[in-house]
Amino acid sequence: MSYIDKDVFDDALALSTNERVALVERLLESLDAPNEEINAMWSEESDRRVQAYEKNNAYSKPVSEVLKKYK
Repeated sequence: MSYIDKDVFDDALALSTNERVALVERLLESLDAPNEEINAMWSEESDRRVQAYEKNNAYSKPVSEVLKKYK
């Protein structure tokens, strides 16, 4: 746990069970917050994929074919 400040971790462990649950819920919610940088990257990637598809430069397989590999 060297990447988490020991005092912060110890303080979190000192919380009651209900308080720790509330803290975990808030931390998880913070991960769902929109990230403009990531959203922009996905937008660019989806544009590239659409363009490739429209130019017939995209290769795809049916999902059933892909999943056969993992059976």
